[in-house]
Amino acid sequence: MYELATSQAFILALGALGLGMLMLIKGGDWTVDAAVYIARHFGVSPLVVGFTIIAFGTSLPELLVSTNANFKDLPGISIGNVVGSNIANILLVLGVTAAIATIPAKPRDLARDLAVMFGSTLYFIYLVNSGEVSRLSGFIMVGLLAIYVGWQYWMAKRGKVEIDDIDEPAFKSMPLGILFLLIGLVFIAGGAELLVRGAEVSAGIIGVPDAVIALTLIALGTSLPELSTCVIAALKKHSDIVLGNIIGSNVFNILMIIGTTSALKRIEETTQNAALTEINNIILIITAFLLSILLLFVRKIPRPVGFLFVAAYIAYIVAVYAMFMSGVTLPVGE
Repeated sequence: MYELATSQAFILALGALGLGMLMLIKGGDWTVDAAVYIARHFGVSPLVVGFTIIAFGTSLPELLVSTNANFKDLPGISIGNVVGSNIANILLVLGVTAAIATIPAKPRDLARDLAVMFGSTLYFIYLVNSGEVSRLSGFIMVGLLAIYVGWQYWMAKRGKVEIDDIDEPAFKSMPLGILFLLIGLVFIAGGAELLVRGAEVSAGIIGVPDAVIALTLIALGTSLPELSTCVIAALKKHSDIVLGNIIGSNVFNILMIIGTTSALKRIEETTQNAALTEINNIILIITAFLLSILLLFVRKIPRPVGFLFVAAYIAYIVAVYAMFMSGVTLPVGE
């Protein structure tokens, strides 16, 4: 009887995970489209739309998941979600996109954004290694993000930054745009709740640490909006959109998601999985460094590198679960 109840609970948890991911993806899609339509209606520049609304919209799934998990005292999910998403963005999303077509780069346009991404990554690693992310640190990160977005807007006004045109959303009226914006936000909030609950229950049943679930399954699910956006952009030969989405998303994931999450409630016990934390820190630095070298000096991401990135991501996922199976990591959030 107990085994039957457990198996039923596991099936329900997996169902919640799947439904939560679908709601996050569709909700994020509607939210971004509606927000772009509304912004354009009021004459907001394409650059501001790209670096704020689209970056914010594609990062909303991660934001809701991390915030929700932190209020449930699940730091493994709060931190692991962002770490896993940033690794997935470079190795998986950029890898798949580059495997489809070589991605050219303009070093002069990307140098500043890459510096911000690398700097925010180092600051994030420092905070995680300190054992907690305080509310003060959260407010600092949100403030840094506001300065970064403001700088982008100022550069756009001076005409020194360009961004590809964004496809027109399929909305015919303002009321319809507002309606889909609200529906999208509801889907994202509901999807995040289902995803966190499903991950928490399934991790408890099968004995996998919540940090492992967050680094792999949840991170993959919340990175799907970036993956779909980049693949479509690559097929349309909009390389700037691809690179802007990846770099901007990684900056937003740290400064906005960890910043907002910790500003609302301190993230405690960030190093319970010491071995896993150390390895992830190294991978975060290596991936950010490799991306910077490729874009600034090679000036492109060729197709062979794309395939190598995808292979590296698969190896990373296998390594995370291998560490768990070998007993290197300990359960988080129990």
